[in-house]
Amino acid sequence: MLFDVAAIALTSGALGGVAEAFGVHEISAQVSSVARVTSQPDPFLGPEVDSGSVPVLTAPVDPARLPRLGGSALLEQLTFLSSSDLASFVASHPDSVRSLIENPPAAATVIPIWADAGPEKQAQLIKYSPELVGNLEGIPIAARDQANRLQLSTLLTKTSAAIQAGAGRGSLVELRHRQDVLKQVQRSLKVPKGGPPRYLLTFEPDSGDGRAAIAIGDLSTADYVSYLVPGMFFTLQAALYDWASISQDLYDQQNDWISLLAESDPSYRGKTVATVAWIGYDTPGVFDITSLNRANEGATLLGQAIHGIQSLRTGSEPYLTLVTHSYGSTAAMIELAKGGIEVDALVMIGSPGSAAQSASALSVRNDNVFVGEAAWDPVVNMAFYGSDPGSSSFGAHTMSVAGGVDAVTKKRLAAAYGHLGYFDHGTEAMRNIALIGLGENALVTDGTRKDASRTLASR
Repeated sequence: MLFDVAAIALTSGALGGVAEAFGVHEISAQVSSVARVTSQPDPFLGPEVDSGSVPVLTAPVDPARLPRLGGSALLEQLTFLSSSDLASFVASHPDSVRSLIENPPAAATVIPIWADAGPEKQAQLIKYSPELVGNLEGIPIAARDQANRLQLSTLLTKTSAAIQAGAGRGSLVELRHRQDVLKQVQRSLKVPKGGPPRYLLTFEPDSGDGRAAIAIGDLSTADYVSYLVPGMFFTLQAALYDWASISQDLYDQQNDWISLLAESDPSYRGKTVATVAWIGYDTPGVFDITSLNRANEGATLLGQAIHGIQSLRTGSEPYLTLVTHSYGSTAAMIELAKGGIEVDALVMIGSPGSAAQSASALSVRNDNVFVGEAAWDPVVNMAFYGSDPGSSSFGAHTMSVAGGVDAVTKKRLAAAYGHLGYFDHGTEAMRNIALIGLGENALVTDGTRKDASRTLASR
């Protein structure tokens, strides 16, 4: 029923031209306009601490004072608690834990607190507060994965038990929806035969429409990392599995290219990649499609995620690329225009526009900003949210998605059509995205006569 209402709203023109541009093929069965509170860095909520980024409480305090704390001060104090006191605090003060997740300390502050806690306290935190550990940037990937999988297993068990115990019709509908979301996450974590390990990097099923991020490959060691940021109508229930599959496809293509490049370039030998299927913000639905509220929220959360992995990898940072689609490109450009983070490359496909006026205004190293626009994509060139990234005045590099023959592999590449065709297997779009994520700009096709000469010898 909700799907039908959404489809009618989009196709009737009730929400204006921009709503019509985003076809019903992107609408999920669960559309919500619930907004998540925008997080702020490292808040301190009590008089015991100041507003700096470094905790000033270096010794245990009376547990009764903990609810008055926030940010890194509270996190540090949790590492001092005994097992029983920690379990009691988490059970008695869920709002304090939730506030710490929604208003997290900076990753650079979390890293030393976690390290100083030691293995025993770390295991204790994972056991008694898995939601917190699993969603704090700066905590190692393996620990977050362990905590989030524990939380997923616990929620599946509790939800199944509640359904079996019986409930009113309204409650039963909510429980079954919740179970569907949890099973979608569980399904998305399954590793294809012979595939790389997967990590549940973020898991907040009850935050707005739900948030999750699945890493494919080892983020803690990969030389090349690509974050895939989705656009409108992407939810955990409707899209996480497909988004993870697309991320897997990109991972596979990049590994294929590394093997090919290594034959003539020894520097590629032993190089590894990782991709992240990131549904880390509430993407807009039918009722807020014309607003930038969720783009601003997504920008902040994406910035925290990128800062998190870069902080964990200080001294061995990977080549990091943002692959952004539709409204996701708008969110990414908001964050990159702030200058709070810097990435090695940005790919924008199907972009509806940006408040940034040019590629040079974005914090992307060496102007590695690429734009792809498919035929019959009703969203591109509309510049609904500001300037058009595909215009020549914006200054981004053109990435061809029209199809053709790969000058390197001699394989025929398919064209991308419509708003979602960029991610189809075997397209020129996916080929170029893979190469951009490896820093191989010279091999990226732009639809000109030069494409025929983009061979390995031309690098």
